[in-house]
Amino acid sequence: MADDKNIDETIAQVRQQIEVLLNDNSVPRNVKAALDEARKSLDAKESYSVRASGATYKIDEVSNDINLPPSAITVIWNILSLLESIKDQ
Repeated sequence: MADDKNIDETIAQVRQQIEVLLNDNSVPRNVKAALDEARKSLDAKESYSVRASGATYKIDEVSNDINLPPSAITVIWNILSLLESIKDQ
């Protein structure tokens, strides 16, 4: 159960960082759409690894968008790192 608590905390961190990007006016609309889809994946009634994989897939699709500001790229990399830690558990 301790692992579940840690994973829930990690998912909460990911959600918080997604919210930051969704509220950032410099993030392109297509990236925001992918982030919103990733957030929905995290809310699904699936196993942690399936939810993290779905979110990772959506975010990874837009992580190399040339219109992303450097600050957003850093947050996206952090989100992807957190999601990888969930999939590894």
